[in-house]
Amino acid sequence: MTAATTALHDAAVGAMGHAYAPYSGFRVGAALVTADGTVFSGCNVENSAFPAGTCAERGALAAAVVAGHRSFTHIVIATEAEVPTSPCGICRQALSEFAPSLDIVSITTAGARAHWSLSDLLPHPFTPQSLHHL
Repeated sequence: MTAATTALHDAAVGAMGHAYAPYSGFRVGAALVTADGTVFSGCNVENSAFPAGTCAERGALAAAVVAGHRSFTHIVIATEAEVPTSPCGICRQALSEFAPSLDIVSITTAGARAHWSLSDLLPHPFTPQSLHHL
């Protein structure tokens, strides 16, 4: 593992440590990398009104967008699960708006690892071309 890869894994695990998951107990951290190499982290934030929560991936995406970034190369997702976890459907759609071929790595604190392309996980996203303008 390269130093850059280790730093991304550390950023995702560090973000996971800040997750607010009192209802599910499923803490998630994410480290999203921009085209220029800047890293933005996010963690899941649950809410007692369940649909109001935010996933780690969308938290990192929102932080990057508010900082002016719109192009991303990859994301690392960290969980305490036994099996690496892919992004949920909403996160897949949100990430595809900016990076349809995003490289996704999922790691667990137990050392398991998985790798996907966003285009493999979401082969037919809803895109701006899906909108019909009169």
